[in-house]
Amino acid sequence: MYAREVARAEGTWSSLVTVGETTVVEEGADTVVEAYSVNKLAVAAAVLDKIDRGLLTLDQRVDVTADIVIQDTDGIFALDRAYPSSITLGHAMANLLTVSDNTAVRLCGLVCPALELNEILRGKGFVHTQVVPVSNPNRFFLGQTTPRETHTLLTRLAAGDLLSPTSTDYLLNTIRSMAAFSDGIRLNLTTPERLRVATKAGWFNAGRNEAGIVFTADGRPGAVYSLFANGPFAGDAAVNDADFGAPHPAMRARQALGRALLDAVDAAPTTARRAQQTPRYQPNNGG
Repeated sequence: MYAREVARAEGTWSSLVTVGETTVVEEGADTVVEAYSVNKLAVAAAVLDKIDRGLLTLDQRVDVTADIVIQDTDGIFALDRAYPSSITLGHAMANLLTVSDNTAVRLCGLVCPALELNEILRGKGFVHTQVVPVSNPNRFFLGQTTPRETHTLLTRLAAGDLLSPTSTDYLLNTIRSMAAFSDGIRLNLTTPERLRVATKAGWFNAGRNEAGIVFTADGRPGAVYSLFANGPFAGDAAVNDADFGAPHPAMRARQALGRALLDAVDAAPTTARRAQQTPRYQPNNGG
């Protein structure tokens, strides 16, 4: 499935995918790649590490000032048109991880500057998963990673070896929510199936990345995927470079892989790994 879909999408792929204990895809897994917003997982992990050590709290407040807001079309902070405002750190990270708000990166930088963030990641063994500092110590570009390091980060997160139980639950619950990215791996899944997939995508220029975890029906990690792809992809390059949605060739490849991965997890033997409760989707009509 991977070979067929990647050949159809074209581009340069660097990937690592496991189902249970079995490596099913390993292609350029140690290649240093531009992570783009997939590294928001690493940013959140570093902030949560500081929370675990009692240096920060989820309910402490950060100020959203006009000068910190990135006026792009990602996320929600640029839509407010009312600054300054004050939000909790937990709210900032929820937007960082679901709608991938770029202003939320700067808000995290207020409490975890770039150099400290990189030091935390290196201390956890992630020597390639690093952000890029700029002149303002509280701001940074999202930097690089390798498919293997991102895969390891997710594997350790699911195993409870990366963060405290409370922080682990916070991060996994957020990236498994219905507000998380759904144009790739999760697109062809039903609502209950989507809630079994924790995912984070990242894109910029011709790059289209996604990494995450597929859980079993009883909440155990069944598959971990780390997929980094860069163009040129099949078709018109100008059209592809302007398309960050579901029709993009790399997205279509990941959509097919998502269905196959979930089916593979359901067919695999039950593992004894740590379980995490699957979120329950409860629609509401206001009131």
